[in-house]
Amino acid sequence: MTDHTVLDALQQAIDEAFQGHDRVAMRQVYAQVSRHARVPADLMAQLNEVPEGAYSKQEVTEAINDVIRRRGEQDSLGLLDVDRS
Repeated sequence: MTDHTVLDALQQAIDEAFQGHDRVAMRQVYAQVSRHARVPADLMAQLNEVPEGAYSKQEVTEAINDVIRRRGEQDSLGLLDVDRS
């Protein structure tokens, strides 16, 4: 699976978690992402690094990108599109 496919699956899961909601708890985002078989376990582990709380779609996207940057994986994995949020 390409990294682009992984990010697409992650973005799709985030979109689904926020469908009809302005803010959702991080645990709801995690639950939605975990339903997508195309999101690998190492990316799920990264989601655990996002602090619990209620987020807007833009905030959760930025928080996930911060984790990716903190791990130094932005070049290999890429980043989510914040503007799409």
